[in-house]
Amino acid sequence: MNSPSVLLLVFDLLGVFFFAISGNLLAARRNFDITGGLILGLLAGLGGGVIRDVILGTTPTSLREPIYLLPPVLAAVVVYLLGHRAERARVPIVVFDALGLALFSVTGSIIAIGGGMNFPAAVILGVLTATGGGLMRDVVANEVPAVFNGSDLYVIPAFVGAVLTALVRFNDIWNVWTGSVIVVLVFVFRMLAWRLQWRVPQPMRGWSFREIHAQARKRGSAFRPLWVRRSPATASGSHATGRSGGQGEARDAGSSDAEEQGRDDRSRTGGAPPADPGDGSDAPRADG
Repeated sequence: MNSPSVLLLVFDLLGVFFFAISGNLLAARRNFDITGGLILGLLAGLGGGVIRDVILGTTPTSLREPIYLLPPVLAAVVVYLLGHRAERARVPIVVFDALGLALFSVTGSIIAIGGGMNFPAAVILGVLTATGGGLMRDVVANEVPAVFNGSDLYVIPAFVGAVLTALVRFNDIWNVWTGSVIVVLVFVFRMLAWRLQWRVPQPMRGWSFREIHAQARKRGSAFRPLWVRRSPATASGSHATGRSGGQGEARDAGSSDAEEQGRDDRSRTGGAPPADPGDGSDAPRADG
């Protein structure tokens, strides 16, 4: 094999190993046994490559070359020997995941270009290779996938690595140095994004149709004429109506009827307030 092929194989095997380590560490953190760790390691290490090769219409490399099965097994043994130290390994999970992300964003694009893909397709397949295995790992482990986690950047570092790799490969300057520089850049980018909590704009966050409807009810109708003025009591009554629906209207109607009835009683009695019956002994009898 020539030098670029050896470099590609080394990067690919390292990416499988690092992603498999992250899968096994996640399994240990979730108190899975060694079998569960091996399965998560296989999914994380080989899942993205399988997706890429299926799209390219070829037999997955991990099935053609048995050497690709060695890194997940080795990762499962290493994490198993660490024992209880791996249960709280949150930072190492992110570190090994970032290493696998950086390596696979490079190898995925190179393999896609070798399969005859154009620039955009090579970038897309590079991103899928870098993120597909981690997505499978997190879904099976009942974790929120890092791809959908808005607290930091995950897809963007993979996209940057895939774009840089495609540019280097199409300009025929792909070698061990340019490949290593891209891997380091993507890894540093991913770790800085995780450490500093860099985010992309989130226009869909913090709102829902129900919340918008509630705010619209509080503001009232947009078609009310501007010259209509209401007293503070009426305004507070309208807010109460907006909160409690028909019950507020019923209370307002009941209170206005009671006030009108009180005015009629006072007009009949000469303006004097009705007598308090007290305990009922002095109350007028209504038996005729």
